[in-house]
Amino acid sequence: MDEPRWLNNQEKAAWISFLAASNLVTRRLEQQLKDDAGLSHTQYEVLVQLSAAEGRAMRMTELADRLVTTKSGLTYQITQLERAGLVFRRSCPSDVRGVFAELTDQGMEVLRMAAPGHVAAVREALIDALTPEQLNHVAAGLGEVSRRLRGTEAPDAG
Repeated sequence: MDEPRWLNNQEKAAWISFLAASNLVTRRLEQQLKDDAGLSHTQYEVLVQLSAAEGRAMRMTELADRLVTTKSGLTYQITQLERAGLVFRRSCPSDVRGVFAELTDQGMEVLRMAAPGHVAAVREALIDALTPEQLNHVAAGLGEVSRRLRGTEAPDAG
């Protein structure tokens, strides 16, 4: 059995900083959305994804993939949003097993109300804390992590 590749000091510092920052940013955004809009961060992201989709609707499997969540976790969030009148589910006409989530007009209005405060919180918690160069490095580095974990190749540079 091979010896583990332990983290060196630079790698440890990067890992510890990533954990602390990601947890703190997540907590801050969760609290802001709960206080301002009565939404979880996942629920807000559901509304964002649906608002950008054609017809403000998306198959649940695609939505779960985009949100990087489980189908059961998404089903729970959609149920909560449906109870609040922000989304509804409908069957897929071409696939009896397929289900679409669709954003309601009320859901769109809640998103319009919540978005400015959320963007301000994102700026305060992350964006404005970094220089443009640091933002480029964060986007490139975390983009690569996401691509590797999703099993996709980096897009062509040219």
